[in-house]
Amino acid sequence: MIDPDGYRPNVGIVLIRDDGRVFWARRVNRDGWQFPQGGMRTDETPLEAMYRELEEETGLQPEHVEVLGATPGWLRYRLPNRYVRHHVRPTCVGQKQVWFLLRFTGEEAHFRLDANEKPEFDLWRWVDFWYPSEHVVSFKRRVYEQALKHLLPMAEALCQTPLRNTYRDDPAAAEPAFSR
Repeated sequence: MIDPDGYRPNVGIVLIRDDGRVFWARRVNRDGWQFPQGGMRTDETPLEAMYRELEEETGLQPEHVEVLGATPGWLRYRLPNRYVRHHVRPTCVGQKQVWFLLRFTGEEAHFRLDANEKPEFDLWRWVDFWYPSEHVVSFKRRVYEQALKHLLPMAEALCQTPLRNTYRDDPAAAEPAFSR
């Protein structure tokens, strides 16, 4: 489903622990890392699509998370021209997304990246809240920053501490130490 402006409706998921660290996953057979996200079906609400994508990409069930909030309306990003399939109609030029902030309430054993017959991710880790906005592919960077800025007050209320962007303040901040 592509809207008249060429954007595919999509949901994005920021899964956060009580300590303010967020779930960050590597795409299968690629070097790219990202938050879980995926397209909406024509008969789904953003919330329904979020729960479906959460299960498909991480194996988590609704009882493993608590919805803390969502972005109001759509955030958009354009695909680089090399990724646009100009021969396909309607032509998709990018994605429009509603982003959800979910508190992880389950156990790490509940993660199953292979829950779907075609897994999206092959590796995951917990990273600082702002880390993804500095390390996602460049064409998604602005949307990640917008989503995280909007979700920040809810995240800070959860962990009861300010979540500074140490990657912007200190470029020497290295890769996260913990990795699965």
